[in-house]
Amino acid sequence: MPISGNRAWTACLAGSLVASLPLAAVPALAQSVAALPDQTSRIRLSNHDVNHVVCVGGDIEDVKFSAEKGLAVERGGSDAWIKFLVLETEDMGAKTRTYVTTPSEFFVSCNGAIYPLYAEPADIPAQTVTLVQGHAQRARANDALLGPLVEEERAVGIALAILQDRVPASFSEVAPARDRLVLSDLPTASLTERRRLEIEGAGLSVSEYLVRASAALTLDERDFLDTALGADIFAITIDRLTLGPNETARLIVVRRSVQS
Repeated sequence: MPISGNRAWTACLAGSLVASLPLAAVPALAQSVAALPDQTSRIRLSNHDVNHVVCVGGDIEDVKFSAEKGLAVERGGSDAWIKFLVLETEDMGAKTRTYVTTPSEFFVSCNGAIYPLYAEPADIPAQTVTLVQGHAQRARANDALLGPLVEEERAVGIALAILQDRVPASFSEVAPARDRLVLSDLPTASLTERRRLEIEGAGLSVSEYLVRASAALTLDERDFLDTALGADIFAITIDRLTLGPNETARLIVVRRSVQS
């Protein structure tokens, strides 16, 4: 934008934004919002701090925006930074700062999809916008992850990912059941579903249960082949087979369909 007289934008242009306003410059109390692909997300961004955009599971290939609206954008890898520029004017030695209030549109390319963002600048702390994967992206990622494996390897890989708390971003979190379960073959144990995930594109779902014993108990994975845990159980893994009173084991149940 042309600048004349004593008016000046008090922020770095896109070419040097990262060097002068690095990620570390974003306040620790930055707020986070999520956006989905192929649908417009209305968001609010700080009009004075550096806002952060994160592409989950991939890189940001491009960001389209109108530079005439007084803003600068820089990207690198999975991150992009958005800064609304501040207009500074001087009259008789008195300086006045004017902050951008006009909304801007951004079209962010991430993981092969477009994320349209309608951003309203506001006097708020820096925001972090997380570009989360849509159904098609998660299905492609899961196919690439599990497609080359035979069934037994899929079951082992999924169970280990849960037990080691290394859940792939392409697995979708689903609300777990609230009620405790008591299986007919294990009357002295109760099961609480801790986590449930859908593996889109693979036709699988998985749950992690905490198994708590009220008395000393020896377990067998076959004890959990119960329709209460699903009618289409694919694999069962438990991290320990003996429990003392009030001790807990982690049980992983993989199913061949989505568990409702």
